[in-house]
Amino acid sequence: MRHGDFIGSGWAFPAAISRTGSIRLVTGTEEIDASIRMILSTVPGERVMRPEFGCAMWDQLFAPLTPSTLGLIERAVREALARWEPRIDVTSVLAEAEQGTGTVHISLGYVVHSTNDIRNLVFPFYTIPTEEPAL
Repeated sequence: MRHGDFIGSGWAFPAAISRTGSIRLVTGTEEIDASIRMILSTVPGERVMRPEFGCAMWDQLFAPLTPSTLGLIERAVREALARWEPRIDVTSVLAEAEQGTGTVHISLGYVVHSTNDIRNLVFPFYTIPTEEPAL
């Protein structure tokens, strides 16, 4: 059995068309990366047939970028991946705010169960920045 066969294959995320005109498929660790991005990009309640799927970090979309908010984002990412991506063990999650832009860079470290492959991924999460009070 080849490595990619054990992990699986699926549609690329975001969905794309291959050079041959068919749906682009991904396999191996690329498929796991696509799965992680899909989980983190999905707001719980967004999918009608699976309303719990996704990551609760979206609850922080309008929250001020404080250390508390960043901690809530980190916890939501850990919980979502533990629930929805059983092929990995998350080793680290760090949410870092880019002040003034509302961007949070989520650095994620994980190990693929079947291969012990150590991987990392950075996911950008865009919040709605709060307005500064007028003086």
